[in-house]
Amino acid sequence: MTERLTVGVAARLSRYLQVLTQARKMGKERISSQEISEYTNINATQIRRDLSAFGRFGKRGVGYRTDGLLDEIRQILRTQGQHNIALIGGGRLGSAIASSPIFAEHGIHVAAVLDNDPDKVGQRIGDLTVSPIEELVEIARERNIIVGVIAVPADSAQDAADALINAGAKIIFNYSEALLDVPADVTVHTSNPAVDLLYALYFHLA
Repeated sequence: MTERLTVGVAARLSRYLQVLTQARKMGKERISSQEISEYTNINATQIRRDLSAFGRFGKRGVGYRTDGLLDEIRQILRTQGQHNIALIGGGRLGSAIASSPIFAEHGIHVAAVLDNDPDKVGQRIGDLTVSPIEELVEIARERNIIVGVIAVPADSAQDAADALINAGAKIIFNYSEALLDVPADVTVHTSNPAVDLLYALYFHLA
């Protein structure tokens, strides 16, 4: 597929991917648009419309084959293969991210954990040893890293972003509350659980 997805379609497909990944882990061989709707709160008609735009994946009354649809959406979202990321922050949040199996399920590999705190450098987090952030440029080149995750306090986030950009990162996932100043060719995605919860509460309580 050569055409770029709209933000809305990409966001919905990502949610379908999450549901399908869990459905496969539960042993569900088939899943209906109504079941996906129940897990995502996206209208079943919208789900069928989204999926039909890329081909005929299911049969009326039978549903979708979980494995097949999962593979198709991964192709659409271009998430096949392994993607190496650098994680900045060896604290509690960084340790939780590095130790989570969720990333590996989607082909995302935490290839390096870095920190500027001498007390954290050299410590083990899972299978990785925390490296000094000064080594980021060399590590990113050796391990083919263009994506970075920031899991540090807000007052350290810009320095972490600058280090990632200097190492060639083009995509940054920001788990801090800081507003990052980055070049136009660098994409920042900020994740804030409190804001996400407020968003959910607004629609639930409206």
